[in-house]
Amino acid sequence: MNGDLIVPESARGVVVFVHGSGSSRHSPRNRYVAGALNEAGLATLLFDLLTPEEEIDRANVFDIGLLAGRLLERSAWVRRQPGVTGLPVGYFGASTGAAAALWAAAEPGNDVAAVVSRGGRPDLAGDRLAEVRAPTLLIVGGDDPIVLELNEEARRRMRAACELRIVPGATHLFEEPGTLEAVAEHAREWFTTHFAAAGKTA
Repeated sequence: MNGDLIVPESARGVVVFVHGSGSSRHSPRNRYVAGALNEAGLATLLFDLLTPEEEIDRANVFDIGLLAGRLLERSAWVRRQPGVTGLPVGYFGASTGAAAALWAAAEPGNDVAAVVSRGGRPDLAGDRLAEVRAPTLLIVGGDDPIVLELNEEARRRMRAACELRIVPGATHLFEEPGTLEAVAEHAREWFTTHFAAAGKTA
């Protein structure tokens, strides 16, 4: 799997990005958020969940178990990399990638400090939602009513600390002026807060 790992000096944690259906590590939205997290002193890993050959079969794009397995492999890899060894790990998932992030976060022995979902489909994680232990932030556009309803349903099924934040005027891709900036700010706050808490208990 191809990937891009950025480690700022004195990084305080590492965020692994899990893109959604039809996207890749080159997603401009994820790269924008990753840049904001880098500026806040957080390392980021953006990688391709599927090979080009696998992407041809659209069923793979919606195979949450497969995507979560790839994420677990990359999580183990990044924890061994210079500059991030021993640091708290978090997941940032978009669309179906949010379901994969939560599925992987529920895996026994996978110590994840925080999860953030942007316009995600956490409902696709199914029964795994109740097993997630990491504090989770669900970010949804105010003008994305169907996804908002699905996120509200998912929040009710979670046992871990979970917040739902609505970005006013944003549709599913957060293309409206200022909306992606709001996503980045919410994500930065969530990760820095929970990484700091994880560091104190380590």
